[in-house]
Amino acid sequence: FFDESKANRAIDYIETRCFHTEGVLAPSPLKLELWQKAFVSLVFGIVDEHGQRVYREVLLVIGRKNGKSALAAAIAKYLWLVEGGYGTRVYCLAPKLEQADIIYNNVWQMTTLDPDYIAEKAKADVKNQHNKRVNDSSMLPLHRQSDMAVLGTNSTVKKIAFSAKKSDGFNPSLTICDEVASWQGANGLKQYEVMKSGMGARPEGLLLSCTTSGYENDGIFDELMKRATRYLMGDSKEKRLLPLLYMIDDVEKWNDINELRKSNPNLGVSVSVDYMLEEIAIAEGSISKKIEFLTKYCNIKQNSSAAWLSTQEVERMCGEPLRIEDFAETYAVCGIDLSQTRDLTACVFVIEKNGELYVFAKFFLPAERIDECSTRDGIPYNIYAMRGLLQPSGTNFIDYNDCFRWIADMIETHHVYPLMCGYDRYSSQ
Repeated sequence: FFDESKANRAIDYIETRCFHTEGVLAPSPLKLELWQKAFVSLVFGIVDEHGQRVYREVLLVIGRKNGKSALAAAIAKYLWLVEGGYGTRVYCLAPKLEQADIIYNNVWQMTTLDPDYIAEKAKADVKNQHNKRVNDSSMLPLHRQSDMAVLGTNSTVKKIAFSAKKSDGFNPSLTICDEVASWQGANGLKQYEVMKSGMGARPEGLLLSCTTSGYENDGIFDELMKRATRYLMGDSKEKRLLPLLYMIDDVEKWNDINELRKSNPNLGVSVSVDYMLEEIAIAEGSISKKIEFLTKYCNIKQNSSAAWLSTQEVERMCGEPLRIEDFAETYAVCGIDLSQTRDLTACVFVIEKNGELYVFAKFFLPAERIDECSTRDGIPYNIYAMRGLLQPSGTNFIDYNDCFRWIADMIETHHVYPLMCGYDRYSSQ
């Protein structure tokens, strides 16, 4: 059910009691854009038959500079001081404390700018000065050494870095997971699961993950994106996950300002059009900058921040298919790049003929890893295997005998002779 009053209560609180804490708009109150009101309405307004919030996991994927940290801090303040009730526990979580401090500090700055806080603090200061004793106002938010607290409601906000063992005893009302796309592998997955299981006793516990896209593989971001995609495509029975994915639809239009409005709903508000056009101009002149732009402003995940060429660019560069039979009795240079389990092994012959260079390549992946790698990299390896460009090799590990046999076949069957062979010594055995 949609409870409009609950949604409006949260929106009204954020727009009157939460504030910009940096930039030209500080310290004015936040003014939520339409997409932000929709976001808050979904989180707080969708309830079950008992009036309790339905969503327990929220994933917000959005372009850089679109105000996600301020929105997350406002939600944290609202839950801490208004909706959470007695014993509320809010955690700002990131791999390192410095990163966790971004939202944590935003919450405190918003609190100190609140007119009610300022008035209560002034009263408490007068009372303490008169009584010559330390402030004992139990309902006044305090900033202590390790957390923020309201003693009268036993409610706290705490910043924490990764430590799954130390987090085992937590009972979070709200955990804000900042930039989950940068959380590495097993550590990130384990930390997320610890916080998720910790809120089991909270009927309205909430895990809020806010992030742009990133480069890390096999981490919590990949896991959440898989679940989110299944949910949005109607192929999931989950009812407690709320994914909001702001991404461009057409990668070919990555430098189209109208396409970029899909991944940057605050374009023209917190992200100026002139700034975005300047970033586009930089990305158009540099492949590495384009990769970063696709990741951080388009929310299209890339395999590596240093990736050289995209799949689309490689496809466009390819000419007509070559026939190895046309290159008999030629000389070549051979190159081999070996891997073990989750990366491509590549064997390449570069042949010079009539002043032109021609490339024949064979790639190998473990047979049991092809589907996993296709999902991870967003590359249709199964199709490449059907086209003969990729060969399943071994089960879970590459069988290097396959590489040897391909090279031997190039020499013995097709009479292409390598003058030299270069290889990466790592993993070469």
